[in-house]
Amino acid sequence: MWSQIAPISSLLSGVALLLLGNGLLNTLLTLRGVAEGYSTSMLGLIMSGYFVGFLLGTWLAIPLVRRVGHIRAFAFCAALAAITALLHVLLVDPWVWLALRVLYGVALVSLYMVIESWLNAQAPSDKRGQVFAIYMAVNLGALAAAQQLLGLAEPSDFLLFALAAMLISAALMPITLTRQGQPSVPDSLHTNLRQLLGIAPLSIAAAGLSGLALGGFWGMAPVYASLSGFDATGVGLLMSSAILGGALLQWPIGRYSDNHDRRLVLLWVVILAVLVSVLMSLLPAGRPLLGLIFLFGGLSFAIYPVAVAQLIDQLHGDEILAGSSSLLMVNGIGAVCGPLLAGALMEQFGAQALPLFFAAVLGLLAAYTVYRLRHVSDLVSGEHAHFVPMLRTSHTVLELMPDAPAPEVERRAEEAVTESP
Repeated sequence: MWSQIAPISSLLSGVALLLLGNGLLNTLLTLRGVAEGYSTSMLGLIMSGYFVGFLLGTWLAIPLVRRVGHIRAFAFCAALAAITALLHVLLVDPWVWLALRVLYGVALVSLYMVIESWLNAQAPSDKRGQVFAIYMAVNLGALAAAQQLLGLAEPSDFLLFALAAMLISAALMPITLTRQGQPSVPDSLHTNLRQLLGIAPLSIAAAGLSGLALGGFWGMAPVYASLSGFDATGVGLLMSSAILGGALLQWPIGRYSDNHDRRLVLLWVVILAVLVSVLMSLLPAGRPLLGLIFLFGGLSFAIYPVAVAQLIDQLHGDEILAGSSSLLMVNGIGAVCGPLLAGALMEQFGAQALPLFFAAVLGLLAAYTVYRLRHVSDLVSGEHAHFVPMLRTSHTVLELMPDAPAPEVERRAEEAVTESP
């Protein structure tokens, strides 16, 4: 294991520090917004700004890296993210926060892209799956640990905002000190979304609706926890429970889906997530609710990677990267809308509207999955894909997936070796 970690330790250290700061800031902002008296619909709009920036950054990051290189692009975006974190506490205004969240989303996806393109360059083709698993474990671990920092001070204090900015800035140190050579700039991946919808509509629906539900979760779950009666430490514990559930339950769910009809597995995962969401709406703050949040995280976090595996089952090898990139975009569009809809519902019906929002969105997915199972037989184009536990980051990480074809640079090198006398 160490032989895979050692060459990329600086990159993993950088992403761990980055995600500690990012995980802390995302939850902190919702708690500070509640303390400032922002409405839940306004908070939903602010949280949606982050996902808007994330989508915009997907197109803006590559020109930036081409212009200044990976290290300078990382330094620029880390500085922008740290400044943005501090401006939230210096300029306490909801409309200013909305603009700052868009900027922060652009910066963060650019940081993801730089690190992930570097990981792609460093990982041998036969070790990409192991590197991918290590990278996702670091992501989830850092996000879960970040929630525990909320107990260090009150959301109204400057300290937590300063700590988030310091952690984001600290991510610069291992990245700028690395002696690893800078990789080539990744190409943008394009595919015909209408054609993909005809090939794998269930995967598209699962990606979009899971993005809608989890966008609502990431944006509004801290507000839900606060309004339900949790203090700042309890909010952090609730968020950590969901993240740890997602980390621990994805693997057994995915392995089971590798050996069974993936659509049927998806249906049962979604139905269970709906039932858990309904039960969440009936419980007050306390340990039973934390247990349900753990289960909800484990079930809901598995939906997107199951959708990716289902998509790969139905595509040819040379279509996988572009198709997965489109699935990522659909998931991101759903995430933009999630906090907006969830925030508006919570303003009208109270905190318990959030788990009922999850139940309604995932219920739609369950109904569509039943329709596909009863009326349509999905075709498998190649070998059955392997499930890979994952979070939605940038499109660059898709090249690390074990079922993805080798990156373009690596393919060209292999072709040159094959053609040489």
